[in-house]
Amino acid sequence: MKQFFLVFIGGGFGTMLRFIISKSFNDYFHNFFLGTFLVNIIGCFLIGFILGTSVKGDLLSKDQTLLLSTGFCGGFTTFSAFALENHGLLQSGQLLHFSFYTISSIAVGVLAVAAGLWLARLM
Repeated sequence: MKQFFLVFIGGGFGTMLRFIISKSFNDYFHNFFLGTFLVNIIGCFLIGFILGTSVKGDLLSKDQTLLLSTGFCGGFTTFSAFALENHGLLQSGQLLHFSFYTISSIAVGVLAVAAGLWLARLM
């Protein structure tokens, strides 16, 4: 039961922060959803750093890792919004924007995970 509570609390905070960031940035950029992009890239970096730190040693307990990775990062990042936004770009025929948004999100996301893991190894 404790694990469910940790995921619930972490997810709640992650979701609230995602809402704030997405609302702040998505309204100002057309055809590139900067808010969604930012939360997904930041989330990729954080999960790499959190899991890298967790594996490295006794810096994070299993409960803290669960709260931060599955809970916070799971609530903070949003694949469903990313997919919906891409669907909208395809429906409106904006293939260039669709391609750029999709490729940059995936490529930069993978690089962000690697950067988080790298930074955790340095600590």
